[in-house]
Amino acid sequence: MTSEHNQPLLKIDNLESYYGPIMAIRGVSLEVNEGQIVTVLGANGAGKTTLLKTISGVMDPEKGTVALSGEFIQGSAPDKVVQKGIVHVPEGREIFPILTVEDNLKMGAYTRSDKAGVAADMELVYDYFPILKERRSQEAGTLSGGQQQMLAIGRGLMAKPRIMLLDEPSLGLSPLLVKEIFSIIRRLNREQNVTMMLVEQNAKVALDVAHYGYVMELGRIVMSGEAAKLRESKDIQEFYLGAQQDTQRGQRRWKQRKTWR
Repeated sequence: MTSEHNQPLLKIDNLESYYGPIMAIRGVSLEVNEGQIVTVLGANGAGKTTLLKTISGVMDPEKGTVALSGEFIQGSAPDKVVQKGIVHVPEGREIFPILTVEDNLKMGAYTRSDKAGVAADMELVYDYFPILKERRSQEAGTLSGGQQQMLAIGRGLMAKPRIMLLDEPSLGLSPLLVKEIFSIIRRLNREQNVTMMLVEQNAKVALDVAHYGYVMELGRIVMSGEAAKLRESKDIQEFYLGAQQDTQRGQRRWKQRKTWR
């Protein structure tokens, strides 16, 4: 995935994490190059969210390394990870419901002291999410699910990240809103060069927007490749890109596989 002359922005090597006695991540290794969108696909329970939590410092790994531009950061506190440039937009948004939209965005910039830069980035967020500007004085908890997802991404951008970790941004949203959110994700990557690691169950939209992808199952990486090639893979087509109404059944059959092509 990376040439010998280009060090990846984010490199995960042989990572293992546990919930109590249960191993949730089993020797995961992957890379994200600067300027890329890399997606991690998998069914519920595959370990995708645990992987993001371990990268962002919410969980400490039992084994393995997390390197940002060659600097090992595994085991660092979450606030230190943010200061180094990794921003985690968690599953379920987790915005501050009683704060206004604008105050939520300001919270995203809590590690910054460059007031002019913060103000400029606030306007940038409003340019990408005009509805947030319209509702800047509204309590965040009264926004729709799609608007809260926009706010969560906007708050992440306010930290001026080197890489954003996006956990299930399509969760609970209508197909129309999913299309809108992913269109903005694509624009942010293309126009602002925002590097992203995207965890998703919706393989179709994820592979449409990503440059490279990994498939996780039961805590392990079981497949990887360029997004365009993954879309053409018979395994991916059968178990993830088939009849969308039958995705869950397909993912159950994927779990039952004993060998991998």
